[in-house]
Amino acid sequence: MTSRLFSGVAGSVAACTAAMIGFATPAIAQEEAPSEISVSGTVGLVTDYRFRGVSQTDEELAVQGGVTVSHASGAYVGTWASNLAGWGTFGGSNTELDIYGGYAAEVTPGVKLDVGLTWYMYPGGADTTDFAEPYVKLSGDVGPASVLVGVAYAPKQRALGRVYYDADAYNAGVPDAPGKKSDNFYMWADASSAIPETPLTVKGHIGYSNGNSGLGPNGTSVAPTGSYVDWMLGADMAVGPLTLGIAYIDTDISKSESAYLYPNFASSKDGSQIAGATVVFSLGASF
Repeated sequence: MTSRLFSGVAGSVAACTAAMIGFATPAIAQEEAPSEISVSGTVGLVTDYRFRGVSQTDEELAVQGGVTVSHASGAYVGTWASNLAGWGTFGGSNTELDIYGGYAAEVTPGVKLDVGLTWYMYPGGADTTDFAEPYVKLSGDVGPASVLVGVAYAPKQRALGRVYYDADAYNAGVPDAPGKKSDNFYMWADASSAIPETPLTVKGHIGYSNGNSGLGPNGTSVAPTGSYVDWMLGADMAVGPLTLGIAYIDTDISKSESAYLYPNFASSKDGSQIAGATVVFSLGASF
């Protein structure tokens, strides 16, 4: 908004100057054409980074941020990053860096289709860490709510493969399912609705994962128990340029189902399961 206002003032001054020195160009011709490129971004803090219901920061604070460059045609590219700890440290990396790109367009009035690909990167980690995941999303309004449904499918890749079936093999360094590639499927639905005459927005999410049921080449897995459901209920409150958030997050991964993943699949502080119910607080800003 600031840059638009500044451009308008500069255009008016230029028009007045042109008139005073005898140019006949209309003032409207001095206005800048709207840019076809736009840049947006986010930055924030969360008390726990949960990726599809599973903690990626050992149930500790995460600093996150991203930026997206969009074209008027609907094409876009962007990047997003977060710190990692515990289970989330693919190959020893303490950072997740996502690169994404795609195309979004309205396919029918009020309904947008978004097709793209995310490349998950783990700088400083082992060789077999990065993986690609294409996605398709549909979004629109249903009554007072904004609704999004999506499907993401990561084709077979080494980073998603199962190398160790149980923690004993992993700790002994003796692979019992070496070298295999695996794929990963995720489908989800999100909904949010602003509460009239308040700064509050309520939100919800449910997702289903199906992938590698075992420890991958980096001692982790995107779908730890093979298949599971994650969900979230929460609310956001706008406070000036900031957004305060609270979310209750949980999965249906039981302790017995994930027992073979220990000690990897546990908090380093108290040994608790990192996919159990939790409340996550967030503070963010957009530009």
